[in-house]
Amino acid sequence: MNKKIMALAMAMAFTVGTVAVSFASDVKCEVKSVAGSTVTLDCGGDAGKLAVGSTVKVKPGKKKGGGAIEGC
Repeated sequence: MNKKIMALAMAMAFTVGTVAVSFASDVKCEVKSVAGSTVTLDCGGDAGKLAVGSTVKVKPGKKKGGGAIEGC
């Protein structure tokens, strides 16, 4: 009986972990404006993947240029 309960608990933990990962998605957006603590993003067709009030994680973009300076 204990083995059945343990197997069921492990299966449920795996299922919950898989579902949690499947909700995460990558959406690429462009910053349109910044006013105080409000940032306006343009996500194009991917905007439907986001919900109002959801928490998002933002990574700063890479700087353009700034590469090595080549001499003669």
